Amino acid sequence: MDLSRLSFRTASERDLTTLLRLLADDPLGASREVVSDPVQPEYAEAFRIIDSDPHQEVLVATLDGEVVGMLQLTYVPSLTYQGSWRGQIEGVRVSARVRSLGVGRRLVEEAVDRARTRGCRMVQLTTDKERPRAIRFYEGMGFTATHEGMKLHLTRTPDG
Repeated sequence: MDLSRLSFRTASERDLTTLLRLLADDPLGASREVVSDPVQPEYAEAFRIIDSDPHQEVLVATLDGEVVGMLQLTYVPSLTYQGSWRGQIEGVRVSARVRSLGVGRRLVEEAVDRARTRGCRMVQLTTDKERPRAIRFYEGMGFTATHEGMKLHLTRTPDG
């Protein structure tokens, strides 16, 4: 596959169904994402909030006009490291059709370049421990596991 035709852009709301399909196209995502037509209102609202925030973007990789990869990049101000900014990468997905061909590497490199351009001092991400291939992929790009990540899942209350 000729990756010279790979390009990157910020996602638009018209990409939302494709993005949800990418997020659901793995064992972990399949158990937590819902792909429907029309898109569930919570997804549309979340996308609009991200899209309107100058410190966030959903970045897509396109090949011949088709979205084949995505990630969310958030720019986070921090009091640590002398008040520097961090780039936080989340939700990295690549279409099964082009996985292992270099699309993911190029997509993450694009995100790192964007974070660098915005003045970020570091780029960080988390990946599920159940994704050993992803862990090796990020390590191969120079990411190091310097911290132990922890999450506390919250249940929704009836009012939100």
